Amino acid sequence: MNSENYEQSIIVDAQTHEAYRALTSGYSQWWTPCDGIFSKLGDRITFRFPPQVSYWTFEAKELIPDQYVELECVDAHHIILEKPEASKTEWLGSSLRFKVESVGNQVKINFTHEGLTQKKDCYDVCEAGWDHFFLNSLKKYLNTGIGEPHGT
Repeated sequence: MNSENYEQSIIVDAQTHEAYRALTSGYSQWWTPCDGIFSKLGDRITFRFPPQVSYWTFEAKELIPDQYVELECVDAHHIILEKPEASKTEWLGSSLRFKVESVGNQVKINFTHEGLTQKKDCYDVCEAGWDHFFLNSLKKYLNTGIGEPHGT
């Protein structure tokens, strides 16, 4: 793994199929509202962060049930106050990669946001966001059934 990219891992009290479901159809429960689910390669979903106009559209590039999810950002419009205009599209072409594996009676999820590096203008904001949504909200969602998605 390239440590330049944003990378984190969590261990949860869940089954691999529950983690996979959260990463293909449960985003509104732990991240933010979206307009669909990832059920096959090529599926596209747009994630929005109301009330602002920030959004990202991701396309499913690899889906291995109960094991792996890879999504590529194909459209981006990220509004960050006091950041350069170019930061709006910094996620474009980046990938979200989730590796799911059983560890005893728990599940480990390794997450890499490939392309989100410290060189990006948005890194500090995005790192804090992923730290909340992945490390905290997704973990709580899989452990208790209740996450802390955007707007809660």
